[in-house]
Amino acid sequence: MDQGNTAFVLISAALVLLMTPALAFFYGGLVKAKSVVSMMMLSFGSLALIGVLWVIYGYAIAFANEGSPTFYGIDGIIGIDTAYIGLEGLLETPEGAAFPPLAFAAFQATFAIITVALISGSIADRAKFGAWLVFAGIWATVVYFPVASWVFNFTIVDGKIVDGGWIAYNLGAIDFAGGTAVHINAGAAALALALVLGKRICFAKGVAKPHNVPLVLLGAGLLWFGWFGFNAGSELAADGIASLAFINTIAAPAAAVLGWLLIERIKEGKATSVGAASGAVAGLVAITPACANLTPMWAIVLGLVAGAVCALAIELKFTFGFDDSLDVVGIHLVGGLIGTLFLGFFATDVGLLFSGSFDQLGKQAIAAFTVLIFSFVLSYIIGTIIEKTMGFRIKNEDELAGIDTIVHGEEGYALQDA
Repeated sequence: MDQGNTAFVLISAALVLLMTPALAFFYGGLVKAKSVVSMMMLSFGSLALIGVLWVIYGYAIAFANEGSPTFYGIDGIIGIDTAYIGLEGLLETPEGAAFPPLAFAAFQATFAIITVALISGSIADRAKFGAWLVFAGIWATVVYFPVASWVFNFTIVDGKIVDGGWIAYNLGAIDFAGGTAVHINAGAAALALALVLGKRICFAKGVAKPHNVPLVLLGAGLLWFGWFGFNAGSELAADGIASLAFINTIAAPAAAVLGWLLIERIKEGKATSVGAASGAVAGLVAITPACANLTPMWAIVLGLVAGAVCALAIELKFTFGFDDSLDVVGIHLVGGLIGTLFLGFFATDVGLLFSGSFDQLGKQAIAAFTVLIFSFVLSYIIGTIIEKTMGFRIKNEDELAGIDTIVHGEEGYALQDA
């Protein structure tokens, strides 16, 4: 066992886990003052619930393989390995393993947690906490765990994938750290829930303002910090590929900040700090699938494109009339699509620019839009069932009064008694 790589994987897992509280800060600052507790609780609730489900059966679904005698399902599509329920089959480290299987399980757990938490940004100010937890648990089970298996579950022998989920193995699409499984997946679900819950009472351009800009910047900074574990950590080894992913995780979001601010300056006449934070996240999203397959210069190009396009894409909710409260669709869905498809053109060796073939672009498009459609359809069905049964949205009068006190009995800022 390589203790250096084991430490690398465990530290990367800790960094990615930090991203969920960081997301809570980022989202919390963007909403109204009387919604900040509710918004942050959606992230912390996701952390608690998905952390438990992952240990019980999430890993058993996401990393099941037909070669095991305890596998049940369709190889590469959907299945469960009962030996991994409760992570029982991972307690021993196989001879010659680079790191303990439990380290990898911990690393992947943090991906499941942050993916679910991302969705919550589309339903800010108006979602019941209990209904959200029900949605999160069902969605993780029927959407995230299978999609994670499509993308992250594969076996490499002599540098080639020889078995695994259909996107990674059968199709051969590139998604190094989760552009499809995390960002397109969460973005499509966010769009579905925005449609199910409907618009906030105050939905109109320019009405909803971030109540705490420093909190937004703190969250964005911590997200960027944690993202090094997300991208470089996905190599599962402290080597040259991890180093490439690391530098690209600096270059792309840095360029995306500039791209976003340029669009803001042209459209609004001002470059804002919230725009800088949003641009950084857009660049981080876009580089996620591509961080190990682009040179740093192409990472800068991707960042500039993602920052500019996402800055324009967040206006789609006003054009089409869906209330994606905190721009999960405009940043994560659009940014994930940009990063995934960009590889079809500029991925080292196999992109159109280098190979002269559209083959990789076709693979990237199939992966991206399959996950998008799969996630959107199932998310819409799950959300609609919850809305029609237990109710997903709070009452209008409760939204006006403030969701924090109504749902949680707390206030984010009780300054009168300070």
